[in-house]
Amino acid sequence: MIRKIATAIILVPLATILVAFAVANRQTVVVSFDPFDSVNPAYAAPLPLFMLIFVLVIFGVILGGAVAWFGQMRWRWAARRAENENRELRLENDLLKRQIGNNGLTRLSPPLAPPTVPRSRVE
Repeated sequence: MIRKIATAIILVPLATILVAFAVANRQTVVVSFDPFDSVNPAYAAPLPLFMLIFVLVIFGVILGGAVAWFGQMRWRWAARRAENENRELRLENDLLKRQIGNNGLTRLSPPLAPPTVPRSRVE
């Protein structure tokens, strides 16, 4: 419920701003893709200015998302590798638990403590 209210609080003013922007910038501009001939371009499209800006913003968002996705590919690969290793270690752990249970052992013996070596005092 709170999420819907927060979304409405954000989206209603944003939609109002976008509509006001579109109404204020509805003059037609000519978009030309021919840098060599500005009088008779090979391809030119008359578009409302707000439409041009919206298309460029959408293109920028898509391009930025793709760059971020490719930039995070290394981390996704590392997470996938760690998850596979984790799965293998869990299977190995379960296998060892079953082997211990079949041999009648209830628990493993604790590891031996490392020998204590007196430290020499250097002054």
